[in-house]
Amino acid sequence: MKTSRAQAGLPLPVSRALRKLGADISLARRSRRISTPLMAERAFVSRATLRRVEQGDPGVSLGIYASVLFVLGMADRLGGLLDPSTDPVGRMLAEEQLPKRIRTPGVRRSRHAP
Repeated sequence: MKTSRAQAGLPLPVSRALRKLGADISLARRSRRISTPLMAERAFVSRATLRRVEQGDPGVSLGIYASVLFVLGMADRLGGLLDPSTDPVGRMLAEEQLPKRIRTPGVRRSRHAP
């Protein structure tokens, strides 16, 4: 199977996270008593692709992972993955950009007022 340079250089934490995601998908499918042929049919993928998803293969497209999550009734979790309200780094960076003072627009003061 052909792999991209991005897949070959995948950071170890990302690889582990994908393997965990695949294992969690497999567990969710089995706990719902959905067979692999039925799951593959409902997600419009082949059984081989479903097997790759459940192994956490980084070469599988995000769209296929999303389809599988939809079949499991968990697609809403994908939408909240990078919700700004749950992003402490993003909030911190946004707060750093806030102005120190807020000036009311209007009359300009002269520096040399009598």
